[in-house]
Amino acid sequence: MPLIVLALVVVLIFVAVIPLSLFQRYRAGTARRLARGWVATLNLVTIGVSAGLFLVAAAVTNAWVPQTFKYAGVGLLGGVILGLFGLAVSRWEESPHALHYTPNRWLVLAITLAVTARLLYGVWRSWHASRAALEGTAWLAASGVAGSLAVGGVVLGYYVTYWAGVRRRIKRHRTTRPIPAPRSRR
Repeated sequence: MPLIVLALVVVLIFVAVIPLSLFQRYRAGTARRLARGWVATLNLVTIGVSAGLFLVAAAVTNAWVPQTFKYAGVGLLGGVILGLFGLAVSRWEESPHALHYTPNRWLVLAITLAVTARLLYGVWRSWHASRAALEGTAWLAASGVAGSLAVGGVVLGYYVTYWAGVRRRIKRHRTTRPIPAPRSRR
């Protein structure tokens, strides 16, 4: 009995913290940032590895849930297109010493809300799909896994493209900025 109460308390705390974490995610996603090469490279590599593992997981899941790999691939492609749009609508501030960027607020909000809506729908759909097991349908297929992977693909595709674009912009900024004149020694 105490274990059930503890599990219920943990779930309630988790549910109470979700709105705060979404707000913080939005705030962090729309903040003005200094474009640093090592940060862009690290983010690009780690998200690229995540996208590769995501495709492998989608291919394995495709054995049990049809169309999963297709949905994941279409989601990634949609994310790439969204990432290119995100780079175009981001605010870029160049100076001789630094490059700053600010992602578009509406696009960050849309991505955050899409992930939130898909998570909520997934919970609701899983709850109702539990009845599918009684009717002989596979619970996993009825729970909407393919749609969740499509939304995940959009997010991963967006961030891979966005960080690749930030990295490219940093390199271009480094090659086009003027070389400072040497300082005289006194």
